[in-house]
Amino acid sequence: MMKIGILGTGNVGRALATGWARAGHEVVLGSRRPDDTGRRAELSAARAGGVRVADPAAAVADAEVVVNATPGTASVSALASAGAAALAGKVLLDVGVGFDEEGGLSHPGESLGEEIQRTFPGTRVVKTLCTIDSELMVAPDSLQGPSTIFLSGDDADAKRTVGGLLGDLGWPAASVLDLGGIATARGQEHYALLFMGIAEAIGSYGFGIRVVPPAAAGG
Repeated sequence: MMKIGILGTGNVGRALATGWARAGHEVVLGSRRPDDTGRRAELSAARAGGVRVADPAAAVADAEVVVNATPGTASVSALASAGAAALAGKVLLDVGVGFDEEGGLSHPGESLGEEIQRTFPGTRVVKTLCTIDSELMVAPDSLQGPSTIFLSGDDADAKRTVGGLLGDLGWPAASVLDLGGIATARGQEHYALLFMGIAEAIGSYGFGIRVVPPAAAGG
């Protein structure tokens, strides 16, 4: 069991919180308004699944793994407000992707994952899960066949930790492709534009992608 603090109480944050709580982890959702009556039903559902809701600083303080599930344009400030010192040495699983007002990527040159790593150099940032819809993040077996998700990060131990947490959500090791260092997070985030195009073409966000290697020589 791990202690996981998730910043962001939107669809992604709540889905991941419920999935990891179901797997036996101790999960805290960090919300700037933990008692927001306007979102009482949503947060109550998370609490019913064994998830605590607290302010961001409390969510991060005791966590072994911190998850960034905030909008990409606000992620760095949200993490800073939660406490930069509290992030030092921890694994930070970054799911965020930022968009500008015109619908383009807010990080066209440097990825959000890279910005977070640069801003919090003592934190071990791993980018993953940003290439799939929130519902499928915690239900990969609902797809018709195997799908691929990706890891980007500079710390091998942190990536092993995140790989284990992905397994707890139902992702088999064969579905996880390690792309390399945190600079490769750019590719994961840029896929968001293709993701939106595919979703519009098929009329659904409920799909995965699969990396298909070439056939073996002589096969």
